[in-house]
Amino acid sequence: MSTEQPAVRFVRLPPPVLEALLAGDLAAARTATGIPLSKWFLSDEVTWLWRMRLDQIAGDPASADWIVRAAVSVPDGVVVGAGGFHGPPDSAGMVEMGYSTDPAYRRRGYAKAMVTELLRWAAGEESVVTVRASISPQNVASLATIAGFGFEHVGEQWDEEDGTEFLYERPARPA
Repeated sequence: MSTEQPAVRFVRLPPPVLEALLAGDLAAARTATGIPLSKWFLSDEVTWLWRMRLDQIAGDPASADWIVRAAVSVPDGVVVGAGGFHGPPDSAGMVEMGYSTDPAYRRRGYAKAMVTELLRWAAGEESVVTVRASISPQNVASLATIAGFGFEHVGEQWDEEDGTEFLYERPARPA
């Protein structure tokens, strides 16, 4: 088994793809993206996200450049999950990242690869100052995923769907 950290690239999921996924049309979504999206993209675990992001884009078309994308492993081209930001940077230059790994590819380093790529993306955007992650205290896997990336615990918040979340932040471009 290789000890090398996997790498991912992100592929946009524009509104027609999100609509196809919500309609259960995986073939159309695959054709539109040019990548082999898995059946996980039609699962209850993520379809709520497609609806939320589609509504978000309708209200703020500029958010489409920032939100959820398919995570494709490099160099083999397997779609291993999804990641992106919750939206464009706020007035203070903060973006909140989110990521999820297809259960078939968990515990292989892909979540860390997504965090690596999200941080690279944020660092390349002049308007981004701070990257945030909000994680349930019970989500041990996600807490372990961000360890080693320089995030600091800065507080907590109440999320209507997830309950208590710990807030972690780090500079987009550490000194």
